[in-house]
Amino acid sequence: MLKDLSEATAELPALIDAVRKGEEVVISKAGVPVAKLVRYTGVVARRTPGALKGRIAIRDGFDELPPDIAAAFGIEP
Repeated sequence: MLKDLSEATAELPALIDAVRKGEEVVISKAGVPVAKLVRYTGVVARRTPGALKGRIAIRDGFDELPPDIAAAFGIEP
């Protein structure tokens, strides 16, 4: 399917649906193809909360700003 940029902008949700069904969409500007929408086939990994638990340590004093930086932000030491 070939779509001009202005058409693609107006019809993006429908074009995404077409791509999800396996269709390729070529987008052109002034009649010159500039982009192609294709279905993403990479691996989609879900995040697992707590996956790094016990592997990251925040050192003491992490939340404390040096006096000069605190003053620059208007924070009283």
